[in-house]
Amino acid sequence: MRRLIDKLERERCLTREEWIALIASQAEREYLFAKSKETAQQYYGNAVYTRGLIEFTNYCKNNCYYCGIRRENQNVKRYRLSREEILSCCAQGYKLGFRTFVLQGGEDAYFTDDRLAAIISEIKSRYPDCALTLSVGERSKSSYRRLFNAGADRYLLRHETANATHYRSLHPDEMSYGNRRACLFALKEIGYQVGCGFMVGSPGQTAACLAEDMLFITELAPQMVGIGPFVPHHETPFAKESGGTVDLTLYLLALLRLLKPDLLLPATTALGTIDPKGREKGILAGANVVMPNLSPTGVRKQYELYDNKICTGDEAAECWNCLNGRMECIGYRLVTDRGDPAKGSGGKNVQCNVAKSGRIYQ
Repeated sequence: MRRLIDKLERERCLTREEWIALIASQAEREYLFAKSKETAQQYYGNAVYTRGLIEFTNYCKNNCYYCGIRRENQNVKRYRLSREEILSCCAQGYKLGFRTFVLQGGEDAYFTDDRLAAIISEIKSRYPDCALTLSVGERSKSSYRRLFNAGADRYLLRHETANATHYRSLHPDEMSYGNRRACLFALKEIGYQVGCGFMVGSPGQTAACLAEDMLFITELAPQMVGIGPFVPHHETPFAKESGGTVDLTLYLLALLRLLKPDLLLPATTALGTIDPKGREKGILAGANVVMPNLSPTGVRKQYELYDNKICTGDEAAECWNCLNGRMECIGYRLVTDRGDPAKGSGGKNVQCNVAKSGRIYQ
């Protein structure tokens, strides 16, 4: 397995069979984590980039079997933030130092191209030095182009699984892996910085499924990959399924860092939900992004994709201060600039002050 890790570091690719063997074994963990941490520091130093997350609607037309805001969940208190509320979140975030905003929501037909484009244009007009990421699901190519022309810079659309059969087991018949894949390549063609990603430990997932995820990411070559453990929600068909694990999530984060060294790779809220030190462990495994929540505290509990989500009651400044303290404890520092993907080895000359003793198992 050490030979495969070395090959991945050297060649930035593996065969399907090699991926399966490495993922199934989860072998040489400390060796892998040492390499992934060193690689992240070569490209980004000890910087951890922050994105101000604004969860602006929990209406969704889809009925994904794993998601707490799925269409058929009648026990969700639905909400939509107004244009003024979204702009207020941005103003608060900008004052705190955020220079990237993420507008995330369900696939809500209320937010037409006209409405979203107007909001995007206003945000970019008020904060021209900020990057704007959208995460609003599957739309037409013309819609994606309209939003890009309005000023959106990045788009996050998790593919969830690159195995078509597994995708079918997670989603209703009206959704397809083929369309999800086509959306991601359309976004890239238009000019977005693109993010994809998948759940770790979702029902029916195998090492072969995860190998296909890695091959798809190699093909797509995104700028960002968001992965986190599957966490069941009590109002979904998967309520009684077992969740994903910290160990496998960390292992995959480290593999992704070696696969594409300049990735923007979040240590997700889901990881912090199943382990009190999950986000710290994610950073030590090679992640370099966190997403404090800028949404109004009055609606955060309603954006419940999975059970027991953390930080639903904290004010934005509290989220920032909490994460900043957590990162400083492991020798990293939060930074607030746009955090575009590193070019080449541009981060290799950055002085790193990470504590030598920082270990994932602590």
